[in-house]
Amino acid sequence: MMRRLLMALTMASVMHSASATEAASLAADPVLEARVLKVAEELRCLVCQNETIAASHADLAVDLRKQIRNKLSEGQSEQQILDFMVERYGDFVLYRPVLKASTILLWVGPFALLLIAAYSLTRAIRGRQRHAVPLTPVDADRARRLLDESPPGP
Repeated sequence: MMRRLLMALTMASVMHSASATEAASLAADPVLEARVLKVAEELRCLVCQNETIAASHADLAVDLRKQIRNKLSEGQSEQQILDFMVERYGDFVLYRPVLKASTILLWVGPFALLLIAAYSLTRAIRGRQRHAVPLTPVDADRARRLLDESPPGP
């Protein structure tokens, strides 16, 4: 029991000291951090895929932010870092990919799907209207009686 408690305290202190050094390094150079966030907002989190690495808490996003910080500290420009990330992970890593032949599906795909869905819905509605069966006089009379018997709405 004592051994487990000692192990838990050791792990907690290690984790606390690791987070403290991370926070200290982030606050050390606010200009560098602003540049890191600027670049990180241009890159998609490869784990989450629907948010930037600046907003993501995934381990990969944290590692990529550290890598951006290191590259900026080494003197690389923001564009050089973006080019490196695209070379390493492909155009998908860009949160707003450039329009070119290999990314045309990313730009046109959602609109094409929307048009296909609207066309399909229109055809389905028109098809139902064509096949609608008119009420017989007996059914129309029954419907009128049912409506007359129903209590008034609120």
